[in-house]
Amino acid sequence: MSLEVTTLFNRRKFNKTNQQKNDINNELTKISDVRDLFNALSLSNDFMNHQGTYNGVGYWVSFYRSLIDAQELHKNVLSVIPSLETINLEQMKDSIPIEDTLITSTKVVIEERIMRGAIAIRLDSNLDECLLINIAASRGRQVDKPELEFGIISPQEAFVEDIDINLNLIRKRLPIPELQVNETTAGTLTKTKVAVLSIEGIVDQKNVDTVIQRINDVDFDEILDGSHLAQMLYDDSNTLFPLFLYTERPDRITSALAEGKVALIVDRSSSVLITPTIFLEYFITMEDYNMPWIPASAFRLLRIFAVAFSIFATPIYVAVLTYHYELIPKDLLETIVTSRNLIPFQPLIEALFLEISIELLREAAARLPTKVGQTLGIVGGIVIGQAAVVAGLTSNILLIIVALSALASFVTPIYKMGNAIRLLRFPFLLGAQVWGLLGISILSVFLMTHLIKLTSMGHPYLEPIYPFRMKDWKDSFVRLPFNLFKSRPVNLRTKNTERQAQTKKSPNKKNDFNE
Repeated sequence: MSLEVTTLFNRRKFNKTNQQKNDINNELTKISDVRDLFNALSLSNDFMNHQGTYNGVGYWVSFYRSLIDAQELHKNVLSVIPSLETINLEQMKDSIPIEDTLITSTKVVIEERIMRGAIAIRLDSNLDECLLINIAASRGRQVDKPELEFGIISPQEAFVEDIDINLNLIRKRLPIPELQVNETTAGTLTKTKVAVLSIEGIVDQKNVDTVIQRINDVDFDEILDGSHLAQMLYDDSNTLFPLFLYTERPDRITSALAEGKVALIVDRSSSVLITPTIFLEYFITMEDYNMPWIPASAFRLLRIFAVAFSIFATPIYVAVLTYHYELIPKDLLETIVTSRNLIPFQPLIEALFLEISIELLREAAARLPTKVGQTLGIVGGIVIGQAAVVAGLTSNILLIIVALSALASFVTPIYKMGNAIRLLRFPFLLGAQVWGLLGISILSVFLMTHLIKLTSMGHPYLEPIYPFRMKDWKDSFVRLPFNLFKSRPVNLRTKNTERQAQTKKSPNKKNDFNE
């Protein structure tokens, strides 16, 4: 008996008029028949619907050519069909060397799988039943070094835009069955996959349930990045401060999960979300745990001081020159008067001119190619600053203060918190101009009140400062030695609070020196 394939890969013809497209698109949600689903999908020019016959049995191969791996299709699917004795879906499933296969007649499952990069094989004898084979094309960048959270003595791996690769980076660091992954989707149009990660036996299950419930309650047509989803899950959307920590480092996610937090991986997003978080966590780097605790604590305090300096330095300059010049020492006052002798503007206008110039340079440098942006940031800052001083638009003292404030704002390791710090300077500048130091004090009270009221997934944002929890101070402003990290953070209410075994006595230490 001769074996030959007839009418191989003849594309099915459809008269795709605009009226037909509109009619089918309007009725797509009402389709109850699988054949009608394939007719609707075929209206798109990148949907392939090929017909073939083998050994007297007709079959259809349907897929989106932009989603599948063509080499995989020809090598492991089409090449298997001529070797079969009889054509049926079960035998195809057993013979095709691909694990992710499914036979189903459920329209919703078929549509979802095809849109994720699967091909559908149907037989003429039953066009409502499909063999779905996942051969989705993997087109994306490979794991590379972190760009926003670069570390010198830390692992040089960063998340990418593929959810499976990101899961792999985390599971390599947490090879335990207790690491649970709950997958769901968000976005009525984008159908973005979201994975909620937690460690069973450590995490408070209420936190996991709250995160999943909020994701399921999101009713928005597009979720293109984790930042989109995070803003919809915030306890308070009217705040400058990020309530979810957005990181590109797998080691930070591993540390957060081990503490009892929840992580969210959003497909097509190059970073992962951590919740709940606290304010001080945004000034902590993973390198703090890779060096002795004394320098780690010193650098952490330096970052916190840099943030305070970045917010208050320029407003205090404006307030003192406008209302409280008697606080300036006589020798310094003479220098300031000399530098401002020919400047026609008030300190506020002078400060706003420089601050806005710095922000323009920063935004321009961020949007341009890397090498051009670095050149613009350095050369532009020097040229504009020097020209402004020579032209009498600003004083050299304020130029130094603004430059140091901008430099201090870069110390913040989390980019989104750095943006909040940058914007906070402007209301404080206005308060300093209106009421001087009193205005700065009033705005500081409002800022602290706002931080006290903020919560992240129902947990206090300003913990351990408010509410005051002494046990959590061991890893807040300073990082104490690891032998004091005996318990997990109190605010997370973890099931297992112990981080290390409680030894009855310290191990014996031998003296290596001859006595």
